[in-house]
Amino acid sequence: MSESAAIEDAPGQSAPPRWELYKLLGEPERLRLLALASSEELTVGELADLLGESQPNVSRRVKALKQAGLLSVRKQGTRALVALAAGHADDAVVHDALRAGTRLCVVDGSLGRIAEIVAARDDHAREFFAQAVETNTPDLPPELPAYLSAMAPLIPRRRVAVDAGTGDGSLLDVLAPVFEQVVAVDRSEARVAQARARLARRGYRNVELISAPYDAAEVAQRVASLGGADVVFAARVLHHAPRPQEAVRHLASLLAPGGALVVLDYLAHEDEALREQQADLWLGFSAEELRKLAARASLVDAAVHRIPQVRCGNGPDAHLDWQVLVARRP
Repeated sequence: MSESAAIEDAPGQSAPPRWELYKLLGEPERLRLLALASSEELTVGELADLLGESQPNVSRRVKALKQAGLLSVRKQGTRALVALAAGHADDAVVHDALRAGTRLCVVDGSLGRIAEIVAARDDHAREFFAQAVETNTPDLPPELPAYLSAMAPLIPRRRVAVDAGTGDGSLLDVLAPVFEQVVAVDRSEARVAQARARLARRGYRNVELISAPYDAAEVAQRVASLGGADVVFAARVLHHAPRPQEAVRHLASLLAPGGALVVLDYLAHEDEALREQQADLWLGFSAEELRKLAARASLVDAAVHRIPQVRCGNGPDAHLDWQVLVARRP
């Protein structure tokens, strides 16, 4: 049974009476679970790891706390992500329960392991992208760079672009003819080597490759030295981020005032196979989720547009609906 199915509510079930809250919070295991979920949105499997319990036991506790309105559960395919429900932190009883649960989690060490657990989300993606993968992408029309160069003067802000998670550098064929300078970043040495070979073939001399995570200090320092980016592109990167909100904040921090963040990613879907095929961590995002990520990163004028499948190539993700978020730094 999937995580999300294990904690489905029965139809028509309502929250228990207020007095039952005291009984519900009288169990140390529930207090610990509540405290962990208030610190970070975690899957049932991650909570089971932190609590040292089986997933079925954790699912039962999550279900009880969810029915009481204390926890929210967000589905991602077969996974269920658990967090403290909004509006309960100011409740005196819940506040006391969180303090008691936090003390228990400090003593048993589970609170200190959250960062480690979240970082482990990235392990599969690191292994996947550490390998150089042969792509079947057809070659560009030979005159396309000329067409893009002709369009470039029509774009008002094209001084500096950042390609976060450049991979084999396929987006550079679009960016290099348009922007005066491009900073392309990827943490995989194998993918950076592929991008470097692409640049040599195309003759692009205005692209700087950095082998590092896009949230590395050296990336921020380099982009800042250029006066910030007019545009930061994150093409099919966000669904690999252990913490999507933190990823958007880091990317937004690279922007110059008035610069735009462009996030290309999938609409929410149910294709679990992509977790193995291309190390996807998240099964896409809703348009509203993307807008919220932008707002929480202090970006404005967020707009999300769907991209027809016919434009999305022929890769393993070509059957999905793609979308693009554009938002600006004030």
